[in-house]
Amino acid sequence: MVQIISKNRKAWHEYFVEERLEAGIVLTGTEVKSCRDGRVNFKDAYCDFRNGELYVVQMHISPYPHAGPHFNHEPERPRKLLMHRRELKRLLGKIKEKGFTLVPLALYLKGPRIKLEIGLVRGKKLHDKRESIKQRDADRNLRAAMKEQARS
Repeated sequence: MVQIISKNRKAWHEYFVEERLEAGIVLTGTEVKSCRDGRVNFKDAYCDFRNGELYVVQMHISPYPHAGPHFNHEPERPRKLLMHRRELKRLLGKIKEKGFTLVPLALYLKGPRIKLEIGLVRGKKLHDKRESIKQRDADRNLRAAMKEQARS
């Protein structure tokens, strides 16, 4: 059973998502408790390779309010992601291609574990964003018209 903790809605607006992957994430006890409370912010977060390992950088997990000041965690520390070595090598090869990067898309509970969905993405230009907005408005109008037609 999957329970979504937080989604990065901005990523879907800013990027074309080419591929989605699941990764484990290394957290401390107070980070897990804050995540379960939904105190996660993806603003400006991205994934980066350091010494052959993948880390999520600038993902803000708020300090747990019930922990003392000595036992809490640093809110924006780099957090290691857990994936198979062959997946990491494949991703490293892909992000070396022009225009690709890795961004976190969602944080969710999968059983007792917290998982991070990351996306291999390519940036959108301004005209691509406008086109996405037009398409979303057209879909919304079409659904409203079909709903109205079904009522009568």
